[in-house]
This record gives sequence, C-alpha cells and structure tokens, in this order.
Amino acid sequence: MKFKRLSDLDLRGKRVFIRADLNVPQDDSLAITDDTRIRASLPAIRHALQAGAAVMVTSHLGRPTEGTVRPADSLAPVAHRLAELLGCAVPLVSDWVGGGFSVAPGEVVLLENCRCNPGEKANDDALARRMAALCDVYVNDAFGTAHRAEATTHGIAAHAPVACAGPLMAAELDALGRALLQPRRPLLAIVAGSKVSTKLSILKTLAARVDQLIVGGGIANTFLLAAGHPIGQSLAEADLVAEARAIIDLMAARGASVPLPLDVVVATEFSASAPARTVPVDQVGPADRILDVGPASAARFAELIAAAGTIVWNGPVGVFEFPAFEGGTRALAQAIAASSAFSIAGGGDTLAAIAKYGITDQVGYISTGGGAFLEFLEGRTLPAVAALEARA
Repeated sequence: MKFKRLSDLDLRGKRVFIRADLNVPQDDSLAITDDTRIRASLPAIRHALQAGAAVMVTSHLGRPTEGTVRPADSLAPVAHRLAELLGCAVPLVSDWVGGGFSVAPGEVVLLENCRCNPGEKANDDALARRMAALCDVYVNDAFGTAHRAEATTHGIAAHAPVACAGPLMAAELDALGRALLQPRRPLLAIVAGSKVSTKLSILKTLAARVDQLIVGGGIANTFLLAAGHPIGQSLAEADLVAEARAIIDLMAARGASVPLPLDVVVATEFSASAPARTVPVDQVGPADRILDVGPASAARFAELIAAAGTIVWNGPVGVFEFPAFEGGTRALAQAIAASSAFSIAGGGDTLAAIAKYGITDQVGYISTGGGAFLEFLEGRTLPAVAALEARA
C-alpha cells in the first residue's frame, strides 16, 4: 500500500484538518469513562502543532441525527479533555463547515461532531468539497472508520490539496500489510467466534493465504461437525457444515491445514459454575456443550504458534470469561507472547483477553480498528484507505 504520511510533510503555516477517532465512552452524566482514543490521537495533533500548523480536528461521537446537535452528541467533553492533555486551549467550533472561524499556526480547534452535518454519512460530494476548502492538508488518523465511505473519511480526501495518513492510520496499515500482504512464513491465523456465518468471508479469504488456520468457539464446533465429530448440544451451524468442509479441503489442496482440537472441555450447561470435564474430541456426549479446547489441543496449538513467522489473532478459543473454560485462550495468549513471530491481534474479545492475561507489550501490534480490522481480514477494499492510495 502506498500513501502519503503526515510525518513526511512540511506543515509550517499550513491549515491541517485531522479526522480523528474520538468516539469515547461516556456515562449518564456525559463524563468520559475511558480516554484511550483521545490519548491515541495526540501524536498526530502534537506533530502538526509543533510543525507550526494551524490545526483543526474533528470526529464522530455516538449515533447522532444529522442536522441537530444534542448535548449527548457534543464533543464538548472531548475538547475539555484534549485541552488537559495538550496543555493548551482547545476551542470547540460549531457550524464549522462554511468556515467563519479562525485558527492560527500553533493553535488547535475541535470541530463539532462531524456526523451531525447533513450529508456526512452519505459521503455528499458538495459537503466534502466545502470541508476540503478549509485546509491545505487533510489527515486521516481514524482507522476505526476506514471501512466507511463518509464525507470526512473519503470524500474530503479527493478534494483536499494534499491527503495523507496520520501516525495511527499508518501504523495500522503497516502492521496489516506486514501480516497479510508480505508475511514471514509460516503464516498462522486464529479465528474464533460464536458463528461461522459472521466470519465466513474472513475464513475463506484467510484459507487462501495462511499456512495454518486455527478455529475456536462455535466456529470450531461447526468445523468439528464437518470432520465427523460429535458435538452434543454445542453451539454450531449445521447448515454451514459444507462451507466448513470446503475450507478444510481448500487448505489441504494447497498443503495448508485447519488443525482441529484433539480434546475439549465440556459441561452440560453454559454457566461459570458448571462442572467442567476434559474429554477426547470423539467422546463428546449427547448432553455436552463444548466450552473450551483441552490441554492437549492447547499444547498442539502452542507448538504451531512457536513455529510461526507471522500470527493473526481474532477471537478467544473458549469461554475465557469463565475460569473453568479459559485454559485454551490463556495458553494461546501465553504462546503468542513468547513467540518471536510478528503478531497482530484485533477484535473486542481478543483485546479483552490480551488485557486479562497481561500480554499487551508482547503482541507485535494490537489493532483497535474493530470493523475496519475485520473487513481488511476479509480482503475488502477499505474506502478511506483507497482514497489515500488514490492521492499518493
């Protein structure tokens, strides 16, 4: 992927428009409960300020109705927190699309919730042109919205004099490119979740690229059915057994594999207090529910992880929230942490597992892109990335 980077540009005296991802969680009083995304946006803003640019930052927040700005939609709490973190004033500008506000070199303003502007979500070209007229340099630093073609993520990039990626966007694209486009082999993917149907496109795309594809959760149960193993009352999608079988056959035909569990941890009910039993994969009883992989499976998966050159991880392999059924996910997390491979991980449950097992610093790159991360794994073109590549 080729795109311009903010770090390579001369910004002195330039008007810089940064599309950030400041969509932070708030409590009922609208107080910010986690400022991680605000902190993550600071490098791009500081870089532009220190380079002598006049800086404008905007973001979406929540799901507003276009044309109105309710208190719950306002970026006012974000502006306050940004000012604290930057150590300077961060005025919040309303009704900003037509200009009418001023920002001098070395100053920063926050432009009110961009999704409140009529035409934002529809990627209205007239709106995009008006926003592009506000700046000399457009910066997309919001990878989490890269899968959406909106006026501030896509349209503006076509009309701004210069369009580039900020440090967060660049880091995501560099990591994803390293993992999937130019991987060090063997390339191992771990994909887990409750349903094959929600990740079928990802599984098919990865099946054509990876050397081993470890599946977990309800997805693994569907693959076990496809391989002829009993799964009792486990969560699975019987109507997608043929799809699972096709993926196994596709990988086998190219010398790759889907290493299925050798043993599993089962219970007769989905509960943290349910008695857990470890059984061979061919001895799951009619009343059993598979809630984790067993120790032999975890050990085998850890061997594959240790031998991998690149690891892509999306999803825990068991119900790791329950202590009796967390062994498989914990073992995989520890194996990834100990591996010398380049690893990239993404997805909400995956990030929760990484935090739970304290391996944040041992994962090569942790994607916070959510839907954009998953769509990249599917092999889809991300509109915001395509827009930056077109301006490269």
